[in-house]
Amino acid sequence: MALVSIRRQGGAAIMTIPSEILKTLQLDVGTQMEIAVTEDGFTARALEKPRRRRYSLRELLRGATPDTMRKLHDETAWAHEGAPVGREL
Repeated sequence: MALVSIRRQGGAAIMTIPSEILKTLQLDVGTQMEIAVTEDGFTARALEKPRRRRYSLRELLRGATPDTMRKLHDETAWAHEGAPVGREL
C-alpha cells in the first residue's frame, strides 16, 4: 500500500500515483482513468486504449498503379507550384 496526498494545482485537485504502482499496472502518464465512487472511497480503473493499427507498405500502396499515381499527381499539381513562403524546404 502506498500513502499519497491530494494537493491543489490551479483549479484541480491532484493525487500523485507513485511510479512503482504505474509500472506494476503497466500504466503511463496520459492514460485515461474511469473513477467510480463507492460508499467509503473510490476506485480507479484504466480505460482500454484502442490499439492503433499498423499498416505494411504493401497495404498502404494497395491499388496504387501508375495510372492512379499519375492522376493523384495531376490533382495535386497546384501544391507543387510557387516559391517557398516560409521556412519550408
